[in-house]
Amino acid sequence: MAFEVLLANTRGMCAGVERAIKTVNLALNKFGPERVYVLHEVVHNFHVVSDLKAKGAHFVESLDEVPPGSVLIFSAHGVGVNIVKKAEALGFTIIDATCPLVKRIHFKMNKAATEGKDAVVIGHQGHQEVVGTIGQYTGDPAKVHVILTPEDVNTLNLISDKAIFATQTTLSVDETAKTVQALKERFPFIEGPVKDDTCFATQHRQSAIKALAACCDLILVAGSANSSNSNRLREVAEKAGCRAYLVEDSTKIDLNWLKDAQHIGISAGASVPEYVVDDLLHFLKDHGMTQLKHVGEQGLVRPFALPKGLE
Repeated sequence: MAFEVLLANTRGMCAGVERAIKTVNLALNKFGPERVYVLHEVVHNFHVVSDLKAKGAHFVESLDEVPPGSVLIFSAHGVGVNIVKKAEALGFTIIDATCPLVKRIHFKMNKAATEGKDAVVIGHQGHQEVVGTIGQYTGDPAKVHVILTPEDVNTLNLISDKAIFATQTTLSVDETAKTVQALKERFPFIEGPVKDDTCFATQHRQSAIKALAACCDLILVAGSANSSNSNRLREVAEKAGCRAYLVEDSTKIDLNWLKDAQHIGISAGASVPEYVVDDLLHFLKDHGMTQLKHVGEQGLVRPFALPKGLE
């Protein structure tokens, strides 16, 4: 086998992910690993979570698993109001690592509840970000609706004649646009962003994947199976006409995928450490890579301020 590898310059960790990981590391140093608990995976990446566990961080799925007197970190995906109130009542030292861009959506949900408006969330039912977002609506729960596709819009029934919509930050930009259009056509009065709430990192990485798909016959996307933004990168590549696979790391590559491939593209989801990309490149170098090219503009990382308690 002999092939050229094209590496997307815009790839890998976004500012919200870097902030969340830094938050856990700083908390471990400040409070000691025996006290630091993280509610849910801080970001959806196996390697990141494994690295932090090795340093002593405890990951839990319920507040009932957190001992009294602990430091509790909310993940980058955010949590609902009831979780916050319960954690406060239990007396934990709370550090909120919710991505600031997700926080903006939380504010919209809070405001909609106060004004008695229906709230439509475009996203994947059960995803941690969506669970946290709908949990920010403190009004009548019957006024909160989770949809994903234009077909879902057809069966959507709003309770009031005032409504807002918000979207999960890690969706496919193109597919979400179709749902937003259908939503606005059926409910002209609905309020929301001009396009969607997908974050700039999601948008830029999907644009970079499209550029790769235009010049590759195979794309490997580094990312975990439960990572929404990583899965969307694979889907965007496939919809652009390029064969694509999502891989945790090089151990998940099937050599049969590489047969007859002349141009292989590489990208990584927004929660993937750069060492995973290096691992993929070393593997490909050992199995036929003849040349490495960088494609697209260099991705920009806009740092966010640290959460309160760690400044």
